[in-house]
Amino acid sequence: MSDTVVLDLAVAAIRTAFLVAAPALLLGVIVGVAVSIFQAVTSIQDPTLSFIPKILAVMFVLLVAFPWMMDILMTFTLQIFNNLNVYIR
Repeated sequence: MSDTVVLDLAVAAIRTAFLVAAPALLLGVIVGVAVSIFQAVTSIQDPTLSFIPKILAVMFVLLVAFPWMMDILMTFTLQIFNNLNVYIR
């Protein structure tokens, strides 16, 4: 396996991981910042107040975006299997 094949495979794997993880992580950050601002404004420092909304938001995004995430992962996996002879040569 040449260096360019390994590099292309690594770039594709990182891109796929980023695409699959990005929606949940971005919404988790947005909800976390919103809850932190709410806590700062109201002076409520309850840890569960910041934890529960983030979990619910991430679960919602995973539920809504699951078909899209599976499509991305299946495309990557099929690409790996279709080019397997290039990788093991």
